[in-house]
Amino acid sequence: MSEVLSESALDQLFRTARTFNAFLPREVDDTLLQRLYELAKFGPTSANSQPARLVFVKSPEAKAKLGPHLSEGNRAKTLAAPVTAIVAIDYAFYENLPRMFPHTDARSWFVGNQALIDGTAFRNGTLQGAYLILAARALGLDCGPMSGFDNAGVDAAFFAGTTVKSNFLVNLGYGDASRDLYPRNPRLSFDEACKIV
Repeated sequence: MSEVLSESALDQLFRTARTFNAFLPREVDDTLLQRLYELAKFGPTSANSQPARLVFVKSPEAKAKLGPHLSEGNRAKTLAAPVTAIVAIDYAFYENLPRMFPHTDARSWFVGNQALIDGTAFRNGTLQGAYLILAARALGLDCGPMSGFDNAGVDAAFFAGTTVKSNFLVNLGYGDASRDLYPRNPRLSFDEACKIV
């Protein structure tokens, strides 16, 4: 079933992909954002928990809500990006498990176990954010993932009265390689980061 992707595909996903700080003034269509989610949603999560929730900030009104909560160094580039995805986590994800993981009573694993809820939600919601980045690159979009914002402020602006909390942001669009693209930083070697035992 599985085949090795082409070298150019591997480059696009990993080797030559970059974190962009500036984007071309080119719209990202809503249908592409829908396609992006439809691809990213298939990444695995434990017990098919799927705790990530995404808000695609595009409109001037939504950007005005987001802007005050961005750190000074991230504000201008984020407000100029065509889209900013708020990658968030629903800490009540387990309420969907009877539908998402129906062959056993997985909901009962979590009810009343806050440590398990928190660990599962954060780990799997973060994984889903990484799947989002790879899916965006696969669909020809460039990404600028970041922290550097006031989580509590974003949560109050976008998720008030819910069980959803922000994790990180990803600016999305078509990167402008002529602006603010820094040389690639080094990566650890296999021997530094890995062991085969």
